[in-house]
Amino acid sequence: MGLKDVAGRLTGRLGRDEELARRVEALEADVLELRRHNVRLAEVADVVQELLVPLASRDQARIDEAIEKFSKSL
Repeated sequence: MGLKDVAGRLTGRLGRDEELARRVEALEADVLELRRHNVRLAEVADVVQELLVPLASRDQARIDEAIEKFSKSL
């Protein structure tokens, strides 16, 4: 095995390492976006819950408050 063979293998490996690093960065960005969506979904679920309880008890003041809170969160 000559020096050119070793250099060729290293060059090929560096290219793969760079591609893997780019893929990891893209995956990390996707995970971050999914976390933001999950937080937003949890917030919306909380608002829905805050609306359902007052609706069931027909508490108009709490209904209006929950709708106002949801509107401000948008």
